[in-house]
Amino acid sequence: MAHPRVDAVAGEARAAIGRAATSSELESLRVKYLGRSGAVTQILKSLGTLPADERPAVGAAANEAKRELEALLDARLAETLEAERQRQRAQERPDLTLPGRRPPRGGLHPLTTIRDEIVAIFMGLGFSVAEGPQIETDAYNFEALNMPRDHPARDMQDTFYLSTETLLRTHTSPVQIRTMRAQKPPVRIICPGVVYRRDADITHSPMFHQVEGLAVDANVTMADLKGTLALFARELFGARSKIRFRPSFFPFTEPSAEVDVVCFLCGGEGCRVCKQSGWLEILGSGMVHPQVLRNVGYDPEEVTGWAFGMGIERIAMLKYGVDDIRLFFENDLRFLKQFA
Repeated sequence: MAHPRVDAVAGEARAAIGRAATSSELESLRVKYLGRSGAVTQILKSLGTLPADERPAVGAAANEAKRELEALLDARLAETLEAERQRQRAQERPDLTLPGRRPPRGGLHPLTTIRDEIVAIFMGLGFSVAEGPQIETDAYNFEALNMPRDHPARDMQDTFYLSTETLLRTHTSPVQIRTMRAQKPPVRIICPGVVYRRDADITHSPMFHQVEGLAVDANVTMADLKGTLALFARELFGARSKIRFRPSFFPFTEPSAEVDVVCFLCGGEGCRVCKQSGWLEILGSGMVHPQVLRNVGYDPEEVTGWAFGMGIERIAMLKYGVDDIRLFFENDLRFLKQFA
């Protein structure tokens, strides 16, 4: 049912809806004409002010216009939203002519790098790699290495015991025992691996990595050990590196020695890293104790041997100037990316 006032508003709305190009414009028109304060809504609200004989005609025309505009808005909104989605898909469509994005390049962990360097040096000297279990028996971890149950050197190890007879190995020396019991001399091995001790601060970790070496044969001497470690130091720290031996004590070697290398940062002049001494301690070593040879079934009158052991974390801290061992285990990419 037509009415001039309603027809004027409805015609204006139809024209505006036809011109609208975006979904946001159509929503604005919905509010303008059909919202609480919209033009068609105001006509319906004003019916009470009209003469009684005009109300039915105006009301019917306004309701019909409202239904028509709602249907028109819904149809135009569906068309507009589909067109907008098409445009968005066209904009987001990948350009297959562009070069591909390369994934970020990873790198080896600094401890892995140092371990691989150490292993490569000794393999080049004819050593083979030997491995063993991380859960060890007391017999392999201590007793076979000349540390009976009442030996005070056990206190140096700060051991994680799993039972009275089993423990988390405190060094990779049990691998040496297992290897010697499994084969006859000559033996020339290195033993990289994870070890555990109850110790934690900026220079110690409850879990850390070691590399130990062992050479057993007829007429093996301390001079052989010194020459091997001197070559190792030059390969790892540079051609100008020098080492020195200091007397020390280990229950499984006799004689025993701590080995220092000339500070590779200051060249022996003295700096903060070497505490002004010009030297950096890198490992412990010595001639295999005769009792250890007997424990594995070797005759110390026929063969001799030497052994050494070093912490990979300590070598990495010295070489890279890291002053807190915990940085190696925190998985902070800002730290690790420096070594990639």
